[in-house]
Amino acid sequence: MTASRLVRLIIPCLALPGIALAHAAATGPVYTLIAAHSTLTYTFIQAGAANQGKFKAFTARFDPGAKTLTVVIDMRSFDTGDAQRNGLLGGRDFFDVAQFPQARFTSTQLRRTASGYVATGTLTLRGVTRTIAVPFTWRVIGSGGRQIGLLEGTTVLKRLDFGVGQGQWRATEWLSNAVTVRFALRMASAAR
Repeated sequence: MTASRLVRLIIPCLALPGIALAHAAATGPVYTLIAAHSTLTYTFIQAGAANQGKFKAFTARFDPGAKTLTVVIDMRSFDTGDAQRNGLLGGRDFFDVAQFPQARFTSTQLRRTASGYVATGTLTLRGVTRTIAVPFTWRVIGSGGRQIGLLEGTTVLKRLDFGVGQGQWRATEWLSNAVTVRFALRMASAAR
């Protein structure tokens, strides 16, 4: 047997444990959003007062086995409860929803912590992609014969890192750079 033929036989055998591990890591249920029972809100400080908004349309998928979390937000679905503020935030100086109708978070790493988990990944918002870390808690409860996952957490983003606030709105004296994002996601399990 030639050395090259031996190498061709050995290399696929060496790859088998990795394939088995990848398959083993991707077992168990995948969880998808139950939109009617989930919330995604944000709070910012304007002129010293806290203002809150929410997104009405978004999707999420969590695969604990593969350690992946993906959240896609319809940026046009935001609402602050004030029509004038909505008009400003949806415009070119802020979310610019006409040009950037979607935001996406995709995890690249998931690690366990003393209080829950941290998903590190990329957030693309207003056409800008940055790496962020999102802490969250996760628990599974039984409901009607199926598993329901509860994924909850809070993270703080800097709006200027994503270009949210152009022109006069780049200043932080009247409008905070920090935006607190809170999420409470109820998720249904599904077989692979």
